[in-house]
Amino acid sequence: MTIHTFADELWLPRPRAEVFPFFADAANLETITPPWVNFKILTPLPIAMRAGAKIEYQIRIHGVPVRWKTDITLWEPPFRFRDEQRSGPYRQWIHTHEFAEKDGGTLCRDRVDYAVWGGHLINALFVGRDVRRIFQYRRETLERLFGKP
Repeated sequence: MTIHTFADELWLPRPRAEVFPFFADAANLETITPPWVNFKILTPLPIAMRAGAKIEYQIRIHGVPVRWKTDITLWEPPFRFRDEQRSGPYRQWIHTHEFAEKDGGTLCRDRVDYAVWGGHLINALFVGRDVRRIFQYRRETLERLFGKP
């Protein structure tokens, strides 16, 4: 299984005490996910975020509905948390979110280690591009909500 890594950083001009709670509220996932994904949280809200929390979603990948289940496997507020796919569209999906105070704001770091069915070819043709587009939308939305640097 080939593991691909996507990493991104975004500095937001707001304190970590304001930024982390936004990410800790699972309901905000719908806000920062592009509309073309048709992202819906199926787990009843509110979700008590903690290590061991389980969240189920429904998304669409190129028009095909897919259920996605993740577990929160690391919960260290206000510094970091990690979600890992238990079932869904990827062979593996491990997303680590980190938050650091920097220059009067918050540096948000994302690292996603993922594997796809079909390996390099499918990643090159579809998945890698989709992941970059989703995170670009997320970046633009967060800048709109919290302010641009």
